[in-house]
Amino acid sequence: MRIAVLYGGTSAERDVSLSSGKGVMNALQKKGYEVVGIDFNPSRLHELINLDVDLVFIALHGRFGEDGRLQGFLDMLNIPYVGSGVLGSALAMDKVKSKRMFEREGIRVAKDQTIYRATYNRNQFSFELTFPAVVKPVREGSTIGLTIAHNEQELLQGIDDAFKYDDDVLIEEFIGGMEVTVAVLGELGKEQALPVIEIVPKNKYYDYESKYAPGMSDHIIPARVSDEITDYLQKNAVLAHQTLGCKTYSRTDFIVPFDGSLPVVLEVNTLPGMTPTSLFPDAAREMGLSYEDMIEKLVQLTVKELK
Repeated sequence: MRIAVLYGGTSAERDVSLSSGKGVMNALQKKGYEVVGIDFNPSRLHELINLDVDLVFIALHGRFGEDGRLQGFLDMLNIPYVGSGVLGSALAMDKVKSKRMFEREGIRVAKDQTIYRATYNRNQFSFELTFPAVVKPVREGSTIGLTIAHNEQELLQGIDDAFKYDDDVLIEEFIGGMEVTVAVLGELGKEQALPVIEIVPKNKYYDYESKYAPGMSDHIIPARVSDEITDYLQKNAVLAHQTLGCKTYSRTDFIVPFDGSLPVVLEVNTLPGMTPTSLFPDAAREMGLSYEDMIEKLVQLTVKELK
């Protein structure tokens, strides 16, 4: 098979995508596939229009890669790709719309407030939650543009910072707890949750540096939670994946509150990181899949669905 790997991109997560793309390309080459690497840029769509491949592996993160727009373009070109389609990608990227869908399915979410650039007035803003609060762009990942505000001044500055990345900003109640994540893998209707991973950042919060700098966070597998909580997390990760209409693989992040209450879903990642320090590969290794075997498994699942 001839597979194109799209990596890089123009989003704020470009550096992460460069690392993911390198890992995916190396894995595919080791498995004997013919690989074409493309540092994707929306201004160079002709590189895709003239693409002669059997399959595309999208190793992009963030806008113009993970949000459904690229998936729609590939659909129009009739080029198959690994991962979620237009709707699942777009819904997962929009933290507000995905939260509303999770609520309807009975998955616990944090209390929130959404503000929009078009109607936001800094001097008349009314804060509806309590401090501390989490402020973040509605459509970004990797904690980019995120602030944990402890007072009004930090809140307003956090809103300003988040608006640098999106026209919509989400404010959520801060829930103290253990950060965990659950990878999901499988064909439609037969998805399975991989082992729950506990994330222990070296920094105070699980920020960008903790996510991607080597040695800045520990991944404990399986997470140090009860069997009941493990079951809850795995079932709800699969439910979240299916609710949004995701395909082949995803990774859902949760907070397990220190107060003993039910876990809270944070977001679903339809194109989870594939860097050397990424969580999805760690979960796959716990299941006996090497990095190369995991990448090939994703390709095999996609090819099976195409038949």
